[in-house]
Amino acid sequence: MNEKYRYVKIVEWSDEDQCSVGSCPGLFYGGCHGSDEKQVFAELCEIVDETIALYKQDGKFLPPTTSGKDYANKMLSVA
Repeated sequence: MNEKYRYVKIVEWSDEDQCSVGSCPGLFYGGCHGSDEKQVFAELCEIVDETIALYKQDGKFLPPTTSGKDYANKMLSVA
């Protein structure tokens, strides 16, 4: 499996910031933001690729996988 697919990528609306915010919990803190949701997701994917490349370049192990955990259904059951 391609390593970039091992991590959940989230784009959500922030009322506080009045824009879409992208994050990748488990891989890095922070993320990206912007007014166009699709553009934020594209930028987020680039950041994930760059972060994975930096881990490899520095000889570090990648954090545990966050994908495949069925987060969407778990969030639905909380509501």
